[in-house]
Amino acid sequence: MYESFYNFREKPFSLLPDPAFLFLSEKHRLALTMLQYGIVNQAGFTVVTGEIGSGKTTLIRQVLSEVGDDISVGLVSNTHRNFGELMQWVLLAFGLEYRDKKKIELYQTLADFIVKEYSQDRRTVLIIDEAQNLSPEALEELRMMSNINADKDQVLQLILVGQPGLRETLRLPELQQFAQRVAVDYSLRPLNLEETWNYIRHRLKLAGGDAGLFETKACAAVYYYTGGIPRLVNVLCDTALVYGFAEQKRRIDAAIICDVVRDKSRGGIFPIREERGGYDNGVILEMGATKKEPYNLEVPPRT
Repeated sequence: MYESFYNFREKPFSLLPDPAFLFLSEKHRLALTMLQYGIVNQAGFTVVTGEIGSGKTTLIRQVLSEVGDDISVGLVSNTHRNFGELMQWVLLAFGLEYRDKKKIELYQTLADFIVKEYSQDRRTVLIIDEAQNLSPEALEELRMMSNINADKDQVLQLILVGQPGLRETLRLPELQQFAQRVAVDYSLRPLNLEETWNYIRHRLKLAGGDAGLFETKACAAVYYYTGGIPRLVNVLCDTALVYGFAEQKRRIDAAIICDVVRDKSRGGIFPIREERGGYDNGVILEMGATKKEPYNLEVPPRT
């Protein structure tokens, strides 16, 4: 709808996890490095956690795009509480037959596959997204699965990516042995104010538009209402472009951001940051158009 008006080649704020639009803030760069390190150095378990919409799945897609032919990767993005079902998803992720097999047969099928890959000088990496849904029993089964080793090599590596609840589960006393095997561990935090500003400009530029389309105060308002969660930033910015197009505005200002938030809040779905009282009719943030020129950024009061 608005792409041609703002001279975009494509939508800059799609909700799909697209590595082509990956913005490597300091936090995301470190998270990606930890994932890469875990794979290269044959870490038994790698755990990366972060809030909903923080960019974890996009990082996974980036890692998958970098994997060489010497590694066989299986991705499980739909987790269930029952490990029997999870094992079927694991086999499906590696393209193995899982139908009409008992649990022990499922395990043996996976073990045979891992050993075969190792005999052909390939390592096996299993990535489980949304791993916070796994029960302690399922996690313990994964630990037992990791015992399929050959000589000094870690023939099966597991990468667990999930929400902060996964970290809490791994702290349970019954998972102490699991926790001791986690070689790489990172908690992905939301973007800060400056990173949010750079994130918006990054995506606008990659989509073929003007990196300065969103005014500085508009970027500050986006950060204020989203808390720097990339997915929420995308939702808010995409809708702001629709509003801007409807009003035929060539620049997105803070007033448009506030209009979007106000309208979305009436629907009760968009998770606005409420810890600072929702709308703020005073100075809410401080951000510079350049690092040498700080601004006091005011967002229009609620009407």
